[in-house]
Amino acid sequence: MTTAGICAKAIRFCRDRRGVAAVEFAFIVPVLLAMYFLTMEASQTIETSKKVSRIGSMVADLVTQNQTITPAELDAIMQIGNSTLQPYNRSTPEIIITAIEVTNEPTPEVLVVWSRKMVGGAFSAGAAKKSVTTVAPQLKVKGTFLVRVESNLAYQPIITWSADSEKRLGFSSAFNSISMGETYYLRPRRSPTITCEAC
Repeated sequence: MTTAGICAKAIRFCRDRRGVAAVEFAFIVPVLLAMYFLTMEASQTIETSKKVSRIGSMVADLVTQNQTITPAELDAIMQIGNSTLQPYNRSTPEIIITAIEVTNEPTPEVLVVWSRKMVGGAFSAGAAKKSVTTVAPQLKVKGTFLVRVESNLAYQPIITWSADSEKRLGFSSAFNSISMGETYYLRPRRSPTITCEAC
């Protein structure tokens, strides 16, 4: 083949536009898919974060409506809080309910009255009675009783999660889990304190 023939074929190839749409499609589709999945993941993350906050406020609200309470009732309330996360089910929340007394002394102490927690779906006692804890300075008022609810979740993005807990995608090291949490303080509504004899 002569040089002129090669040049003519090269010119025809450069002018041929029949495959342009397919090439553009091949370049654009991965970008569009990545944007779609990232947008979906961002919206799920925001919604789950709102639900984690809702757990804390709802559990605190239910506990502070009681004058006395039992460990079984606390466990049931925490289970209600856990169900708030549905349909998200890739990890379980940690919920800690702590009744706090600020003593009526010249230098008040902040002490645990009783505590109950749910970790990994299992219920158990929380912080020891009479142990020292902390509250925000504006809540450290002598002779007051508070209920603190802490809700925490290690959110697992769907792009790194699999049903058998095996990490299959390259994103897993960068997005292993996202820590979400909220802490609520409420005062009892129907009595000065809330007792839990068996806690």
